[in-house]
Amino acid sequence: QLQLVESGGGLVQPGGSLRLSCQASGFTLGYYAIGWFRQAPVREREGVSCISGRGGMTNYADSVKGRFTISRDNAKNTVYLQMNSLKPEDTAIYYCAARMVQAMCITTEGWFPSWGQGTQVTVSS
Repeated sequence: QLQLVESGGGLVQPGGSLRLSCQASGFTLGYYAIGWFRQAPVREREGVSCISGRGGMTNYADSVKGRFTISRDNAKNTVYLQMNSLKPEDTAIYYCAARMVQAMCITTEGWFPSWGQGTQVTVSS
């Protein structure tokens, strides 16, 4: 059974960094594109970043370009989201999602059929 588990969230001061992990089980991660999404209170879920199954393609939302980096370690069945220069507006629940596609990815919520439960990120002084 395909499962995704996010971790690494927490409370961080503005300007700080966090690294989120998306641990996959029940499937071979290398065959799947992985996306990161976030949802802040009273806001719709938005796409943050994604990476293709082979890792050759990445996409980022304009709001995080230059600050966030997505990467994957297929041997560990894990995808990471390195978040630097965090801002209060980055506060949200962060979710990872998977779709069985190797060569592309898009940061569109409806494109991903499988989702994790989320991890809370709070940026506050």
